[in-house]
Amino acid sequence: MESLRVGVLLSGSGTNLQAILDAAGVEYSVVVVVSDKADAFGLQRARDAGVPAVHVDPRGYDGRDAFNEAIADVLRAHDAGLVCLAGFMRILAPNLVKAFENRILNIHPALLPAFPGGHAVRDALDWGVKITGTTVHLVDEEVDHGPIVLQRAVPVEAGDTEDSLHERIKEVEHVLYPEAIRLFAAGRIHVDGRRVRIG
Repeated sequence: MESLRVGVLLSGSGTNLQAILDAAGVEYSVVVVVSDKADAFGLQRARDAGVPAVHVDPRGYDGRDAFNEAIADVLRAHDAGLVCLAGFMRILAPNLVKAFENRILNIHPALLPAFPGGHAVRDALDWGVKITGTTVHLVDEEVDHGPIVLQRAVPVEAGDTEDSLHERIKEVEHVLYPEAIRLFAAGRIHVDGRRVRIG
């Protein structure tokens, strides 16, 4: 079986990228890492792993669609079969979503559809929930909306801060994200409307 070629998009330190790299093997390999920020530490993680690290500067393009098309071109050039968002802090444009339809995964630090958006951990704490968690989902044209692949719960502990809770969520993410990639690589993710069946 041919190894799945994975492209990763990120904007920051790349802890989920590191987990994906560490778990790579027979089932999949990371073939390119793309960032909208030249100084994202995730690009250095890629270089350290011998993976091409590409900065695509949004300021160099006339609008969001052109910027997203440039990212799609990089992914195509490296023959990526799956795209993983790992802290990519921009909403994908429809042209990029369509180019890799049902082949883009995102990980979100909450149990979707609860607490979408960029402040999920803080929002969960503010709401006073007893359990939050993390979700791996397929990306569609809406934010934190696509069909859910895997979820795992993380209890909220007395005295949790946003940082302490987020750290425990990240520990779970670093296991769950590679698991989802392996399922995709094995052809076990089947989408039927909003439902994902694991074959």
